[in-house]
Amino acid sequence: MFTAIFGSFEAGIIYAIMALGVYLSFRILDFPDLTVDGSFVTGAALSAVLIVNGVNPFLATIMALVAGFAAGCMTGLLHTFGKINNLLSGILMMIALYSINLRIMGRSNIPLLNTETSFTQIGTSFDSLGVDSFFNSILTMVGLGGSLPETWGILIFMIIVTLVIKWLTDLFLQTEIGLAVRATGNNKQMIRSFSANTNLLTILGLGLSNALVAFSGALIAQQGGFADVGMGIGMIVIGLASVIIGEALFGTKSIARATLAVIGGSIIYRIVVTLALRVEFLDPGDMKVITALIVIIALTAPKLIEHSKDKKRKARRRQEKLNMIQISAERKGENHAAIKSDS
Repeated sequence: MFTAIFGSFEAGIIYAIMALGVYLSFRILDFPDLTVDGSFVTGAALSAVLIVNGVNPFLATIMALVAGFAAGCMTGLLHTFGKINNLLSGILMMIALYSINLRIMGRSNIPLLNTETSFTQIGTSFDSLGVDSFFNSILTMVGLGGSLPETWGILIFMIIVTLVIKWLTDLFLQTEIGLAVRATGNNKQMIRSFSANTNLLTILGLGLSNALVAFSGALIAQQGGFADVGMGIGMIVIGLASVIIGEALFGTKSIARATLAVIGGSIIYRIVVTLALRVEFLDPGDMKVITALIVIIALTAPKLIEHSKDKKRKARRRQEKLNMIQISAERKGENHAAIKSDS
């Protein structure tokens, strides 16, 4: 059980980068960008091809980020200068990226199991520093020695990387350009009145969003040991589930809190899916159904809770009015009795 939760936490922190990208397009820009399903694979495919051909894994991962940025910018161009509906522009780019990803890989699947990736280098480095033995000794002391993870290096490294990306995202959204991007998603007409170029701001926002998605795809490919042309199917739903779950549980009072909520939502989503798949009558093929149910619950639960609270508030106000009427009637009765006694 511990190994399964550890693995889901590790995957969740990597997918959190993708969820941050979805947050930028879905919440900040108010743009339902389906390019995510394609750009995720683009990052995985490009990094895998470069790594197999001897390119430094860290450089290959950065190149995947750049490719994702280019894909997002193309979606933005289709929408802004091509005047294509935002949803349709994302769908068109997602379809185009399927063929582009096949061209990049040359086939439908590229294995990385026996290849030096950034994660194998990180794991080796942390093992040589004694980090793995230190944490494993602690687990052995508390009675979890039978389920020790292979390495702690990937988890620790990804926590640092994800938090740095979160911090940079918060910092960007508080700059003048970042505020303009937020205003573009909130009210385009208002920001245009200040002579801001909303087209360029939309392109920039979508580029950054898909850059994070492709970066996450490159990391997932290296963690899983393969890049597959179909690994991005349903990725937008997973990203939205992470955003919605995080917002429902942790709130969105500020940008910093919202981005932290997205990371938490991604981790919780992965843990819930892992625990659900351990149920006897479910198998890995049911993952999409589980995802859909999680999203449905995350969408409906806050509304049902708010509706229940609203009913309680109305009932309380109605009771307060009845109490006031009763008190007023009692006072009138007392006054009437006092007048009779005086007469």
